[in-house]
Amino acid sequence: MRESTIMEKAMEKTISFFIFSSSILFLAGKSLAKPSYDGDMSDNVTALFIFGDSFLDAGNNNYINTSTLDQANFPPYGQTFFGLPTGRFSDGRLISDFIAEYAKLPLIPPFLEPGDSQKKLCGVNFASAGAGALVETFQGSVISLRTQLDHYKKVERLWRIKFGKEESKKRISRAVYLISIGFNDYSSPFLTNQSLSISMSQHVDIVIGNLTTFIHELYKIGGRKFGFLNVPDLGCFPGLRILKQKNDSCLRDASTLASMHNKALSNLLFKMQRQVKGFKFSLFDMNKSLRLRMHQPSKFGFKEGEEACCGTGKWGGVFSCGGKRIVKEYKLCENPDDYIFWDSLHLTQNTYKQFANLIWNGGHMSDSLVVGPYNINRLFQIS
Repeated sequence: MRESTIMEKAMEKTISFFIFSSSILFLAGKSLAKPSYDGDMSDNVTALFIFGDSFLDAGNNNYINTSTLDQANFPPYGQTFFGLPTGRFSDGRLISDFIAEYAKLPLIPPFLEPGDSQKKLCGVNFASAGAGALVETFQGSVISLRTQLDHYKKVERLWRIKFGKEESKKRISRAVYLISIGFNDYSSPFLTNQSLSISMSQHVDIVIGNLTTFIHELYKIGGRKFGFLNVPDLGCFPGLRILKQKNDSCLRDASTLASMHNKALSNLLFKMQRQVKGFKFSLFDMNKSLRLRMHQPSKFGFKEGEEACCGTGKWGGVFSCGGKRIVKEYKLCENPDDYIFWDSLHLTQNTYKQFANLIWNGGHMSDSLVVGPYNINRLFQIS
């Protein structure tokens, strides 16, 4: 079979494994000296709540009825840090795992993971690979952002029972919510070979509208401090780039949608800061940060800036890593740390760690990568 045919078949069905765009970090309070699971948490404990897609999914999709296109619970996923697959779409840890470490928290468990509910008093990961701001995005195969919010409300009720109404309210109001959403909303039309039935600007408006509603819901519950990742240049990811037949450039329309979304997201957040009492935010420019590394990989310690470590086809752009999906053939690089991309649509632990450092330590509005006005570390410190 010709390589182009393999790619076409893979791309038609890679619709719901998508990583990105949307995840939320909730950090309630100040840092713990030591992680604790016993529930006897002091007033300054920090909880971390994570919402979004496969950029942040720590394994929720392990527990839903879906296909391996939306799961990463098989080798070689997880090999670098965990030594076994955990459901994370990477060779190791994700941005949220590093943020938890910097906040002196344990790894935050997926909401759907069975076990002691006491562990979820340090935070919960609600993210689902393939999720988008639109309920229709890979509907039936992933946990939508709307459903993630419903899951969060269940945890919030648990907190009220555990801590009492007033103490729970205080902890919620100290929270920081880090949100990354949109990648799947914009990439799915290309991966499924479907044309948008509306204009690009209308599509972006609907995504931003749903995200706005989501943020206001969290605010109404008590959230005040938010961190956001914008949508990366999705047209330059190997899995979308191979869809362009004529040359080796990025998929322009996909990249244009990401750019339009990011502008609208920035405008929304600054508007909310002006109009919504107590609303504070940090916005990380993942789009620019990724492009800088792709254009000059050696400057950031990488050897390969375009090809995926795990996969097959041109640039490793076929979503075959692990051999459990539509296409079984895949190649695995020797050292994932040398690569920016782990598979055709996800990043390596090394890339995520660099991004997490920027998110945690980035400057204020003068910093081009952290649009500000805060970094996550600063939001974490605000009581």
